[in-house]
Amino acid sequence: MADPIQTSDQQISDQRLLKGARARATIARRAAEVASVEGLNGLSLGRLATDLGVSKSGVATLFGSKENLQLAAVESAREVFIDVVWRPAVSRPRGIERLRAYMEHWFVYIGEPAMPGGCFRVAGMAEFDSRPGPVRDALAADHHDWLAVLEKEIRRAQEQGLLTGQQPHALAFQLDALVSAANTATQMGDESAIPTARGIVDALLGGGA
Repeated sequence: MADPIQTSDQQISDQRLLKGARARATIARRAAEVASVEGLNGLSLGRLATDLGVSKSGVATLFGSKENLQLAAVESAREVFIDVVWRPAVSRPRGIERLRAYMEHWFVYIGEPAMPGGCFRVAGMAEFDSRPGPVRDALAADHHDWLAVLEKEIRRAQEQGLLTGQQPHALAFQLDALVSAANTATQMGDESAIPTARGIVDALLGGGA
């Protein structure tokens, strides 16, 4: 029979781990929101502690360093992107339908931004493109993964007889560049940016049919 004292201790330990995980996720999400506006280098343990009404020492215990906090913000922003863009589209049929769904949800993501500063990826890559290190590596890996997702659906569309003559990587690059440019222009107040980019995307995805 299990020792009731050991069982109780384990339950307390599990509860603490769960509470810590929830706190870490909350702080990471707030870090991503702040970084989308002020940049990843604008993050500080003290600022986040003040924003969330927790102790600075508590934030430091969970993350240990500013770099770890930045990495957690990158991962949290990635999870938001998956929830808003990838997950709603992945139930659509593979190939051109799913690719178009990705693009539509992507435009929603920048038009009704989940982050106050718009697309976290665009802001982060611009900030760290010439700063080697783990944060840049994480941003680059996230970007590479998303382009790979787009390329996969482009190839599937080509198997369906669509998008013929297109080079998958080049087309994925164009789609990414268009949405990134639309995000920046939208953040600068250009209300025509998303409709313009959407029209170009429609032409790119419909021109090979």
